[in-house]
This record gives sequence, structure tokens and C-alpha cells, in this order.
Amino acid sequence: MPLLNTDSTEFSASLPSSVLGRGEDISERLREIGQAPVRLAGSKNLLQLIQMRWLAVAGQLVTILVVHLMLDIDLPISEMLTLLGVLVLFNLASYWRCSLALPVGDAELFVGLLVDVAVLTGQLYYAGGIGNPFIDLYLLQVAVGSVLLKPRYRWSIAVITSLCILALTRWHQPLGLANLPDRALSNEYVGGLLLCFMLNATLVVLFIGRIGSNLRQRDARLADLRQRAVEEEHIVRMGLLATGAAHELGTPLATLSVILGDWARMAPFAVEPELRLELEEMQLQLKRCKSIVSGILLSAGEARAETPEACTLHDFFDDLLVEWQSSRPGQPISYERPSGPDVLIISDTALKQMIGNVLDNALEAAPGGEITLGVQCTEDDLEIVVRDAGPGFAPEMLEHVGKPYQSSKNHPGRGLGLFLAVNVARTLGGRLEARNRPAGGAEVKITLPLAALVPHRQD
Repeated sequence: MPLLNTDSTEFSASLPSSVLGRGEDISERLREIGQAPVRLAGSKNLLQLIQMRWLAVAGQLVTILVVHLMLDIDLPISEMLTLLGVLVLFNLASYWRCSLALPVGDAELFVGLLVDVAVLTGQLYYAGGIGNPFIDLYLLQVAVGSVLLKPRYRWSIAVITSLCILALTRWHQPLGLANLPDRALSNEYVGGLLLCFMLNATLVVLFIGRIGSNLRQRDARLADLRQRAVEEEHIVRMGLLATGAAHELGTPLATLSVILGDWARMAPFAVEPELRLELEEMQLQLKRCKSIVSGILLSAGEARAETPEACTLHDFFDDLLVEWQSSRPGQPISYERPSGPDVLIISDTALKQMIGNVLDNALEAAPGGEITLGVQCTEDDLEIVVRDAGPGFAPEMLEHVGKPYQSSKNHPGRGLGLFLAVNVARTLGGRLEARNRPAGGAEVKITLPLAALVPHRQD
């Protein structure tokens, strides 16, 4: 068989202790790989806001000084510089927050943008309100929010900035322009300006939000591919280790086979029925070990069948159950025979081992309890469901199904059965799903496309 039942005692015993002891470390490393991009993106986004805020502070300070000193326009300098001081203090606090080893969420970025909007609104209040040409800076806040935040925060920023503009049309301090008459803006102009801003803000949120969402999906796919590459590299290393162990085990297994054969011909075993039964059980388990070793070497390319073996769907699962129960005598299992046509499929050893791994997991979860194997065949897919009557999966197990070294058996180096099963299903173009049943126990569902299992016709 090409895949070991890595939740079984045989495989764990064959691995060096140094490899087994690193199981939890590898699992933790894989989890960190999956979470690192999200944490890194939040910290980088906060740093971008901090840098943008320093530019805003410098720009506002220069603008205030130029307008007040060079253009000789009377401004409330103390109030406007106080607002700038508040923005500087907030930015320093944000910089300190960025140095903490904590993830930065959308809520924190949203609060930071609200502070920027509030300070900009205060500056415009003291500098002419809606008549100030810098009123368009609100669009910058909307654009930044559309790139960094989730949809509900994007629309909140758009609504809040629109309300700020609406408030500035009514409440503001007029600019003291000595050479121009003090003429109020017409209601039509103010309404058109507000409508134009709302239209621009809506378009920015819609299209920049979609672009940002597409980029995030792309990054998520790349992160998934990177993690899958790490897992596949781990599988390759396991395969090399298993092949080496199979070579080393060949000689002692052959020696044990010869010794047991000699014992079977000795007089004490012939007259003692109990010893005879124990000897037969030892020979049966030895035969199973040799079968596992042969399967490893076969999958590694040490031996090859001349042509792939094809069989019907019913025969495949009948043979699989007979083989599985032969090494687990007395274990009850309920088999729901596949409905529909008895299609011709390839008797793939990887598929057999994958289903065997899932059955072994169910057996270890509920020793002695009944296991149910259900098979459904549709026009496009083959669905395989394994149920047990055990305690079910722990919540943390369900969150990381298919990750290596996720086991409820509290043994280092274990928990590889579902990891290999997930990767076999993925290789065949299918998927594996796990859940806890409401009535108790666990359920593992494997969905495979029939196109990957049926033999291809050769023209």
C-alpha cells in the first residue's frame, strides 16, 4: 500500500524519536505560516497610516503658516495648531501600538481614519468650511479606507465624510479675505458639490473595494499554495523515511518468518492449542507487516505492476472491507453498499490506504464501537462517508483538519492519518470534510470526482 496508516502503532514505532519529537513543532510552524500574512498585513497597513499622517501634519503646518504669514489671511492659529498637536500625539501613540506584538484589526485602522477625518473637519471649520479648496481631501480618507478595510467600514467612512461636508456647509468660520467680498455660496452650488462628493465616494468604495478584494483573494491563494508546497515537501520527506525504514525492516521480518515457521513444526506447539493460536496470530501480524513494507516499496517504485488494475465499484469496496477486517477480527462495521450503476474504476492502492486510514481513525476513536461506511455514487462524484460512535472531534481539531500532527491521542508524531488522506483526496481532485454529528460521534466525508477514478480509454 502506498500510504502508511500513520495513526497506527507500526508507523510510529518505525520513526526515529528525533523525528517524532518534532511533530508538534512542525504543526506549530505550519499554523504560524498560515497566520503570518494576516498579521504582517495589519502591521504594515498601520505603518502606512502613520506615515501618511506625518505627511498630513507637515502639509497642514506648512499650509497654515503660508496662508497666515505670506498671504496675510487671518486664521485662528492657536486652535488649528492645537488640532495638529492632537494629531501628532495620536500618531505617536499609534507608532507605539505598532511596536506591540499584537495583531492589528480593521477596527483599529477604522478608528485611526476617524481621527484623521475629525482633525481635517476641525481644520476646515476654522478655515472657511466648504468654501476651502482642501475640502477634496476627504476623498483621500475614503480611498484609503476602501483599500484597507472591510465593506462595512468602507461605507461607514463614506457616510461619515459626507455628513462632515454637509455639516461644514452650515457651521464654519469664514476666511478673512481682505481683497474679496464676503459672498456666501449658493444653495445650488453647495448641493451640487455635496452630490458630486457622494458620487465620487460611492464609486471609490465600489471599485477600489473590488480591486482590493481581488488582490486579497490573490494573496490568499498564493499563501495557500505556499503552505501546500510546505506540506507536500513534508510528505516527500516522510516517504523517503518510510522507504528507508521498509528496506531496513525487510531482513528482520524475513528472519522472524523463518523462526515462526520452525516453531510451527515443533512438538510443543502441536500439543498446546493455546500456543498454537498465539503462533498463528503472530504469523498473521507478521504477514500484515510484510504487506505494509511491500506496499511502501511498491509506492516508492521498487516494484511495479505491468498495467493498472481495474475492477467494479462494488468489488473494490468488498475487497477493501475484507482486507481491513481480516487484520481486525471481531470489529463490527456497517457497510452501506453504493447505490446506482456498478461503474468500472481503477483499484488504486492510494485510495484504499486513504479509506483505511479514516477507518482506523474511527476505530481508535471508538474502540469496539460500530463503524459505518457509506458509499454513494452520482453521475459525477463518488461520496465516501465514515461515521463512528466516539466522542467526536475537538473544536481545535476541526479548525485544523488535514494539518500534520493534529491528533487527539496525545502521542508525539501522531495525527498524520487525516493529513495524508486530505492530500490523497486533493491529488485526485476531491476534498475531505470532517464534522461532529448532532447525535454524537464524528463523520468524515470524502468526495472524489469519478473522472479521476475511471480508466481512460486508449484509442
